[in-house]
Amino acid sequence: AFTADERKARTRTGGPIRYTYADKGLSTMIGWGSKYSTSKNFSPERRAEIARMRKWQIRSRMHDSIERNLTQALSEIDRLSSQMSLKKGVKELAATIYRKLIVKRLVRSRSIDALSAAAVYAALRLRRLPRSLKEISKHTHLDWKVIGRYYRLLVSKLNLRMPVPDPMNYVPKLISKLELPGEMQEKVLEVLQQAKDHAGLTSGRDPRGLAAGAIYIASILTDNRVTQREIAYASGVTEVTVRNRYKELVRVLGIEASPKSASFS
Repeated sequence: AFTADERKARTRTGGPIRYTYADKGLSTMIGWGSKYSTSKNFSPERRAEIARMRKWQIRSRMHDSIERNLTQALSEIDRLSSQMSLKKGVKELAATIYRKLIVKRLVRSRSIDALSAAAVYAALRLRRLPRSLKEISKHTHLDWKVIGRYYRLLVSKLNLRMPVPDPMNYVPKLISKLELPGEMQEKVLEVLQQAKDHAGLTSGRDPRGLAAGAIYIASILTDNRVTQREIAYASGVTEVTVRNRYKELVRVLGIEASPKSASFS
């Protein structure tokens, strides 16, 4: 138990720090109300005085180019996170990454929208959430290759250690997109686990392609047929990739890909 002095030393007031706000949510805002706490209206002179105070407060918050850059970037990160239905933790992490870019003076003469999108993608990768560059580009005016280039710059300059993407993380989303039964997911995960246990089979491969190939195999093993074209469209890869990963997994793992078989040889 804490003593009275220890408890007092640990207490704090106010909300938590939020990196998605340019001022981290710590500044005092002048509200837009026109009444006192007693519900009495402000006099015209008082309203004019408060309006002037509010105007200068807003101006003082963005007095240099760096703060204007940060405000615009955080607004773009918030917009992207909202449109992609991302969790608050991902948005906060993306904002933190962008702040690190500002500290290292890496934002000058670079696209704010591209760096913001790259920060969101980096946050998703760090949280092991399966979202592709193409998914992010759909919510921006940028090509996914541009976002990828800025992402590589971000990772290099900030020395971020990105976790290796796991194809298993893509399975639930793809199964849902293709409207396949739950038994399919179990079989897909079984195939991917066998692939991960086999040295070198998953390294250097696109995790979406591996997940797509495993889904096609599972569709045959469980007799829930789905075409390679449908899988390719849902996973964002080409039909050739689905076919190549399917053939590779079947050959290396020795899977009997027949409708009545669900075992490994």
